[in-house]
Amino acid sequence: MTRILIVDDDFQLQQRLECIAERVYGHGACTMVGSLAQARAMLAREDFGLVLLDVGLPDGSGISLVPWIREHAPQADVVIVSSLGDDAIVLQAIRAGAVGYLLKNGEDMELELSLGSMQRGGAPIDPVIARRILLQINAAGDAAAPAQRAGAAAVAAAGAKEQKEKLTERELEVLRLVAQGLGNREISESLEVSINTIEFHAKNIFRKLEVRTRGGAVHSATQQGWLG
Repeated sequence: MTRILIVDDDFQLQQRLECIAERVYGHGACTMVGSLAQARAMLAREDFGLVLLDVGLPDGSGISLVPWIREHAPQADVVIVSSLGDDAIVLQAIRAGAVGYLLKNGEDMELELSLGSMQRGGAPIDPVIARRILLQINAAGDAAAPAQRAGAAAVAAAGAKEQKEKLTERELEVLRLVAQGLGNREISESLEVSINTIEFHAKNIFRKLEVRTRGGAVHSATQQGWLG
Protein backbone atom coordinates (compact mmCIF):
# COMPACT_ATOMS: atom_id res chain seq x y z
CA MET A 1 0.00 0.00 0.00
CA THR A 2 1.29 3.47 -0.91
CA ARG A 3 1.81 5.58 2.20
CA ILE A 4 0.86 9.23 1.90
CA LEU A 5 2.12 12.22 3.87
CA ILE A 6 -0.26 15.20 3.92
CA VAL A 7 1.53 18.46 4.75
CA ASP A 8 -0.97 21.21 5.54
CA ASP A 9 -1.66 23.35 8.59
CA ASP A 10 -5.43 23.47 7.99
CA PHE A 11 -7.00 20.64 9.99
CA GLN A 12 -10.22 20.58 7.96
CA LEU A 13 -8.23 20.42 4.72
CA GLN A 14 -6.12 17.61 6.19
CA GLN A 15 -9.27 15.61 6.87
CA ARG A 16 -10.68 16.32 3.42
CA LEU A 17 -7.48 15.22 1.66
CA GLU A 18 -7.28 12.15 3.89
CA CYS A 19 -10.79 11.07 2.86
CA ILE A 20 -10.04 11.64 -0.83
CA ALA A 21 -6.65 9.93 -0.76
CA GLU A 22 -7.91 6.91 1.17
CA ARG A 23 -10.66 6.35 -1.39
CA VAL A 24 -7.84 5.92 -3.91
CA TYR A 25 -5.08 4.27 -1.87
CA GLY A 26 -6.95 2.53 0.92
CA HIS A 27 -7.84 3.13 4.55
CA GLY A 28 -4.98 4.01 6.87
CA ALA A 29 -2.68 5.18 4.07
CA CYS A 30 -2.34 8.77 5.31
CA THR A 31 -0.21 10.53 7.91
CA MET A 32 -0.72 14.25 8.51
CA VAL A 33 1.65 17.01 9.65
CA GLY A 34 1.31 20.79 9.72
CA SER A 35 4.76 22.25 9.07
CA LEU A 36 7.96 21.86 7.06
CA ALA A 37 9.89 20.81 10.15
CA GLN A 38 7.39 18.10 10.99
CA ALA A 39 7.41 16.91 7.38
CA ARG A 40 11.20 16.61 7.29
CA ALA A 41 11.22 14.69 10.57
CA MET A 42 8.51 12.31 9.37
CA LEU A 43 10.14 11.73 5.96
CA ALA A 44 13.50 11.08 7.60
CA ARG A 45 11.94 8.50 9.92
CA GLU A 46 9.44 6.69 7.67
CA ASP A 47 8.97 5.78 4.02
CA PHE A 48 6.26 7.47 1.99
CA GLY A 49 5.35 7.03 -1.66
CA LEU A 50 3.42 10.28 -2.05
CA VAL A 51 3.51 13.71 -0.41
CA LEU A 52 0.52 16.06 -0.75
CA LEU A 53 2.12 19.41 0.01
CA ASP A 54 0.65 22.86 0.66
CA VAL A 55 2.57 25.98 -0.40
CA GLY A 56 1.78 28.33 2.47
CA LEU A 57 3.01 26.72 5.70
CA PRO A 58 3.77 28.34 9.08
CA ASP A 59 7.54 27.89 8.77
CA GLY A 60 8.00 28.61 5.06
CA SER A 61 7.02 27.77 1.51
CA GLY A 62 6.17 24.16 0.78
CA ILE A 63 7.98 24.47 -2.53
CA SER A 64 11.27 24.81 -0.64
CA LEU A 65 10.70 21.29 0.69
CA VAL A 66 10.48 19.69 -2.74
CA PRO A 67 14.25 19.63 -3.50
CA TRP A 68 14.88 18.29 0.01
CA ILE A 69 12.45 15.45 -0.64
CA ARG A 70 14.09 14.71 -3.98
CA GLU A 71 17.42 14.32 -2.17
CA HIS A 72 16.41 12.63 1.08
CA ALA A 73 13.25 10.72 0.13
CA PRO A 74 13.56 10.19 -3.64
CA GLN A 75 10.97 7.39 -3.62
CA ALA A 76 8.24 9.91 -2.75
CA ASP A 77 6.35 11.74 -5.48
CA VAL A 78 5.32 15.27 -4.56
CA VAL A 79 2.00 16.81 -5.56
CA ILE A 80 1.31 20.40 -4.58
CA VAL A 81 -2.23 20.97 -3.26
CA SER A 82 -2.70 24.69 -2.78
CA SER A 83 -5.11 27.59 -3.07
CA LEU A 84 -2.36 29.46 -4.95
CA GLY A 85 -2.40 28.79 -8.66
CA ASP A 86 -0.64 31.63 -10.45
CA ASP A 87 1.74 30.64 -13.23
CA ALA A 88 4.95 31.68 -11.45
CA ILE A 89 4.26 29.50 -8.42
CA VAL A 90 3.15 26.53 -10.54
CA LEU A 91 6.28 26.68 -12.69
CA GLN A 92 8.48 27.09 -9.60
CA ALA A 93 6.95 23.96 -8.09
CA ILE A 94 7.31 21.89 -11.26
CA ARG A 95 10.90 23.01 -11.76
CA ALA A 96 11.66 22.10 -8.15
CA GLY A 97 10.53 18.54 -8.85
CA ALA A 98 6.81 18.33 -8.09
CA VAL A 99 5.03 15.83 -10.35
CA GLY A 100 1.63 17.53 -10.09
CA TYR A 101 -0.23 20.64 -8.99
CA LEU A 102 -3.83 20.62 -7.75
CA LEU A 103 -6.02 23.42 -6.45
CA LYS A 104 -7.84 23.12 -3.14
CA ASN A 105 -11.02 24.56 -4.65
CA GLY A 106 -11.31 21.61 -7.03
CA GLU A 107 -14.20 19.22 -6.50
CA ASP A 108 -13.52 16.08 -4.47
CA MET A 109 -14.19 13.83 -7.46
CA GLU A 110 -11.71 15.78 -9.60
CA LEU A 111 -9.03 15.48 -6.92
CA GLU A 112 -9.79 11.78 -6.51
CA LEU A 113 -9.50 11.12 -10.25
CA SER A 114 -6.28 13.14 -10.42
CA LEU A 115 -4.68 11.16 -7.59
CA GLY A 116 -5.94 7.92 -9.12
CA SER A 117 -4.16 8.78 -12.36
CA MET A 118 -0.82 8.57 -10.54
CA GLN A 119 -1.33 4.85 -10.08
CA ARG A 120 -1.18 4.61 -13.88
CA GLY A 121 1.83 6.87 -14.26
CA GLY A 122 -0.11 10.10 -14.76
CA ALA A 123 0.86 13.61 -13.70
CA PRO A 124 -2.09 15.25 -11.90
CA ILE A 125 -2.57 18.87 -13.01
CA ASP A 126 -5.65 20.93 -12.16
CA PRO A 127 -7.64 21.48 -15.39
CA VAL A 128 -7.62 25.27 -14.98
CA ILE A 129 -3.83 25.25 -14.69
CA ALA A 130 -3.51 22.74 -17.53
CA ARG A 131 -5.50 25.00 -19.83
CA ARG A 132 -3.27 28.00 -19.07
CA ILE A 133 -0.15 25.93 -19.71
CA LEU A 134 -1.57 24.67 -22.99
CA LEU A 135 -2.41 28.20 -24.08
CA GLN A 136 1.19 29.20 -23.36
CA ILE A 137 2.45 26.23 -25.38
CA ASN A 138 0.11 27.12 -28.23
CA ALA A 139 1.30 30.72 -28.14
CA ALA A 140 4.91 29.55 -28.28
CA GLY A 141 3.98 27.27 -31.16
CA ASP A 142 2.77 30.26 -33.17
CA ALA A 143 6.41 31.22 -33.62
CA ALA A 144 7.24 27.87 -35.25
CA ALA A 145 8.01 27.57 -38.96
CA PRO A 146 4.91 27.60 -41.22
CA ALA A 147 5.73 24.18 -42.60
CA GLN A 148 5.95 22.70 -39.11
CA ARG A 149 2.62 24.25 -38.14
CA ALA A 150 0.98 22.98 -41.32
CA GLY A 151 2.23 19.45 -40.70
CA ALA A 152 1.07 19.51 -37.09
CA ALA A 153 -2.33 20.84 -38.14
CA ALA A 154 -2.75 18.06 -40.69
CA VAL A 155 -1.92 15.40 -38.11
CA ALA A 156 -4.24 16.99 -35.56
CA ALA A 157 -7.07 17.26 -38.08
CA ALA A 158 -6.76 13.60 -39.04
CA GLY A 159 -6.72 12.53 -35.40
CA ALA A 160 -9.65 14.80 -34.57
CA LYS A 161 -11.82 13.28 -37.27
CA GLU A 162 -11.13 9.79 -36.00
CA GLN A 163 -11.80 10.71 -32.35
CA LYS A 164 -14.89 12.83 -33.04
CA GLU A 165 -16.59 9.81 -34.55
CA LYS A 166 -16.26 8.12 -31.18
CA LEU A 167 -17.74 10.94 -29.07
CA THR A 168 -21.40 11.87 -28.94
CA GLU A 169 -22.46 15.48 -29.48
CA ARG A 170 -23.24 15.78 -25.77
CA GLU A 171 -19.81 14.48 -24.82
CA LEU A 172 -18.21 17.02 -27.14
CA GLU A 173 -20.28 19.75 -25.53
CA VAL A 174 -19.15 18.66 -22.05
CA LEU A 175 -15.55 18.44 -23.27
CA ARG A 176 -15.60 22.04 -24.52
CA LEU A 177 -16.86 23.24 -21.14
CA VAL A 178 -14.17 21.19 -19.38
CA ALA A 179 -11.61 22.94 -21.59
CA GLN A 180 -12.95 26.30 -20.38
CA GLY A 181 -12.04 25.30 -16.83
CA LEU A 182 -15.56 24.63 -15.57
CA GLY A 183 -16.09 22.08 -12.79
CA ASN A 184 -18.72 19.36 -12.95
CA ARG A 185 -21.20 21.38 -10.92
CA GLU A 186 -20.80 24.43 -13.14
CA ILE A 187 -21.21 22.28 -16.26
CA SER A 188 -24.35 20.64 -14.87
CA GLU A 189 -25.84 24.08 -14.19
CA SER A 190 -24.87 25.35 -17.63
CA LEU A 191 -26.41 22.35 -19.40
CA GLU A 192 -29.31 22.10 -16.94
CA VAL A 193 -28.72 18.44 -16.12
CA SER A 194 -27.78 16.64 -12.92
CA ILE A 195 -24.18 16.47 -11.76
CA ASN A 196 -24.42 12.66 -11.94
CA THR A 197 -25.14 12.97 -15.66
CA ILE A 198 -22.06 15.14 -16.15
CA GLU A 199 -19.91 12.68 -14.21
CA PHE A 200 -21.23 9.90 -16.44
CA HIS A 201 -20.29 11.85 -19.58
CA ALA A 202 -16.90 12.73 -18.10
CA LYS A 203 -16.09 9.07 -17.42
CA ASN A 204 -17.04 8.19 -21.00
CA ILE A 205 -14.81 10.97 -22.32
CA PHE A 206 -11.89 9.77 -20.19
CA ARG A 207 -12.39 6.22 -21.43
CA LYS A 208 -12.67 7.15 -25.10
CA LEU A 209 -9.70 9.52 -25.02
CA GLU A 210 -7.72 7.01 -22.95
CA VAL A 211 -6.95 9.58 -20.23
CA ARG A 212 -7.56 9.58 -16.49
CA THR A 213 -7.78 13.27 -15.57
CA ARG A 214 -9.58 16.40 -16.72
CA GLY A 215 -6.21 17.95 -17.47
CA GLY A 216 -5.39 14.95 -19.65
CA ALA A 217 -8.69 15.34 -21.48
CA VAL A 218 -7.98 19.02 -22.14
CA HIS A 219 -4.50 18.19 -23.39
CA SER A 220 -5.78 15.43 -25.69
CA ALA A 221 -8.58 17.64 -26.99
CA THR A 222 -6.15 20.44 -27.76
CA GLN A 223 -3.87 18.05 -29.64
CA GLN A 224 -6.84 16.81 -31.61
CA GLY A 225 -7.73 20.35 -32.67
CA TRP A 226 -11.10 20.57 -30.88
CA LEU A 227 -10.34 23.73 -28.97
CA GLY A 228 -9.12 25.88 -31.87
